[in-house]
Amino acid sequence: MTRTLDEWLAYQERVNVRSIELGLDRVGQVWRQMGAAAPARRVITVGGTNGKGSTVAMLEAMLAAAGFRVGCYTSPHLLHYRERVRIEGADASDEALVASFERIEAARGEIPLTYFEFGTLAALDLFARADLDVAVLEVGLGGRLDAVNMVDADVAVITTVDLDHMDWLGPDRDSIGVEKAGIAREGHPAIVGETDPPAGLLDGLGRIGASVERAGIDFFVEHLAEGWRWRHRDGTTLVLPNPALAAPVQFANAATAIATVHALQGVDPALAQADLPVMAATGVRLARVAARLQSLGGDPALIVDVGHNPQAARALAEWLDAHRGGRVHAVYGALSDKDVGGVIRALGERIDHWHLAGLEHDTPRGLSARVLAGQLALALPNARHDTHGNVGEALAAARAAAQPGDRVLAFGSFFVAAAVLAESSGHDSA
Repeated sequence: MTRTLDEWLAYQERVNVRSIELGLDRVGQVWRQMGAAAPARRVITVGGTNGKGSTVAMLEAMLAAAGFRVGCYTSPHLLHYRERVRIEGADASDEALVASFERIEAARGEIPLTYFEFGTLAALDLFARADLDVAVLEVGLGGRLDAVNMVDADVAVITTVDLDHMDWLGPDRDSIGVEKAGIAREGHPAIVGETDPPAGLLDGLGRIGASVERAGIDFFVEHLAEGWRWRHRDGTTLVLPNPALAAPVQFANAATAIATVHALQGVDPALAQADLPVMAATGVRLARVAARLQSLGGDPALIVDVGHNPQAARALAEWLDAHRGGRVHAVYGALSDKDVGGVIRALGERIDHWHLAGLEHDTPRGLSARVLAGQLALALPNARHDTHGNVGEALAAARAAAQPGDRVLAFGSFFVAAAVLAESSGHDSA
């Protein structure tokens, strides 16, 4: 009897007792048993601590603007699992995903796979059947041992490196950078999107023998009175509109995406014929990603963001500093492996009132509001706050407390963003 998509996803959560199991041996063996077909004629792999989703969206928009057939694999999803696999701008259907999971199940035999590995194999399988020009693969965790690293990237992208997932990737930026460098390949371009990358990342890329291009060294962002300028050390210069995505950090993500397309043009004759200025301008103008400082309107305004680590919180703080207004009411929830204190300290006094949402009923990794309150008391002893059993209750309380001209900022875990978007749209997440 054929399983539905929801039944398949529930099965995948049971079939391997470990929700995370890094390593390429098991998933690589299944992929080879499925034929290991190339997902596209060219592959871009995007890793990094923050900025991956936005960079993927800009790459997708830029390449599609030139008429290329593009597939994107991202995670996690917000409202529905189908969001993880996009082919030519459309989410994969339930039927296509189910058929792919059936092929994976037939190939794996007794080999255990994680939920993420099932999804990665499904994306690669569906892409290989779609006759794509470019596949853009977002790394799930780290890089070197992440399932997407089965596929050799024509261009590897490392957006940023900061402290997150330290239980898996190491205790500092250098060790995390080494793990993220592992998605690069010898002789192929590796685009580094931050101007101050850790030595571990650069050393790792050097040992691999990648052709490294760095923000601030090989390509540059220059702000203008109207718009901005992207410039490459080879003399290529583009004057562009501001990114549609709101945060100041999106200029860096846009610059990184443009550098990636520019590098790919150097290795692909078909892409070399494309009009880079048109691709870049279209991409930064059209790219959208849910829950990246997404405004849901209203007064008080409701803004939702997936910022869940200190680096992302610093970007939120920069945006709040640049967009001053009324009081800020935060709806915040977090998972147990996150640096809650670091997030709180990064935002500091910019938050007037914290509405702490428990996530322990959403996921085994979710923190209760009581634990969050303890972390808040340590980081900001005088912070005003209330605790709530879930995101819905926290959001309702924040809206009730906010006055016209104030803002409600819902952020932290993807579970927070998903609940807020689902409430706003009237849909359930899955």
